[in-house]
Amino acid sequence: MNFVRSRLFGGNFIGQRCRQVSETWSHRGMCDKPQVKAEPSPPAAPAQATRAGFRVPGYRPSEMDKKILVWSGRFKTLDQIPELVSFEMIDAARNRIRVKACYVMIGITIGSCLVMVILGKRAAGRHESLTGQNMEKKAKWREELIKEREAALTLSEKAQ
Repeated sequence: MNFVRSRLFGGNFIGQRCRQVSETWSHRGMCDKPQVKAEPSPPAAPAQATRAGFRVPGYRPSEMDKKILVWSGRFKTLDQIPELVSFEMIDAARNRIRVKACYVMIGITIGSCLVMVILGKRAAGRHESLTGQNMEKKAKWREELIKEREAALTLSEKAQ
């Protein structure tokens, strides 16, 4: 009975769970495998020394890349752009232009929505609606169909 009571006690259960998490550094309660912590290895060579050998020394920008660098504000004129620039600089300039283009598209979308609202209110003031236009178009088609039938009837009567 004491065993059951001790297992049902919430504080004991929570204490065991917290101890389990801190020992294994995971939240998997069912894993019985001992978790071995890796010992710190001796410091390796600096990452920059190994990286510098694989890095491309520079990137020759195209004419469009040069325009992007100027538009993004990285350089004032095309003459100031060096012959070789880093790819990170071009990538940052492209991202900045991409964001500016998104802002322009957002502005155009909001502006066109406002124009459509204004045009719709003017059309409503003139009592124009799509339903009215549709009914006028169908009435016109009916009249044309009646005229075609009358023309076909007159031709058939003349032929007899």
